[in-house]
Amino acid sequence: MALGVAGVMALLFGVLIVATTRSDDPKESASSPLVGAEAPPLVADTLDGDTVDLRDYRGSWVLVNFFATWCVPCQVEHPELVRFSEQHAAPGDAHVISVAFQDEPADLKAFFAENGGDWPVAVGDTSSIALDYGVVKLPESYVVAPSGVIVAKVAGGVKADDIDRLIAAASGASAQVGNDG
Repeated sequence: MALGVAGVMALLFGVLIVATTRSDDPKESASSPLVGAEAPPLVADTLDGDTVDLRDYRGSWVLVNFFATWCVPCQVEHPELVRFSEQHAAPGDAHVISVAFQDEPADLKAFFAENGGDWPVAVGDTSSIALDYGVVKLPESYVVAPSGVIVAKVAGGVKADDIDRLIAAASGASAQVGNDG
């Protein structure tokens, strides 16, 4: 039985690794049954030795980003995550939580040191978190409202302005969130 479960898990992760190609199809932004539902729990050890818990971010917008340093589309989107995080740092109205997938702490530390980004990075065995969110390929991101409900899924790389537009639309606002123009 355990071997069967392990085999299924290996197959799922094999599909995930093979499917790490970037998709710019906007239809994928709403292709999750989680959109409109409470975000699954996300509690994990972080790269800096702390613990991240999505529940601690209630009252703020959160972009939960699944990525890997070896994933080329993830590398391409990273500057946009940094930009989004920096735009929202002062007002504190939105945050990024990254969930590293099959990555070594040393590689993650080097990646963030070289490319920027100062937010919690979930490390260790994050496979159950990826399964709970239904991640099918990297990168994949979920926009979580201050209430804890997922309002959007973005498959493929994100753009800071697009995330701001998703937040503004979900907020019922007509202006972009976090941008001065």
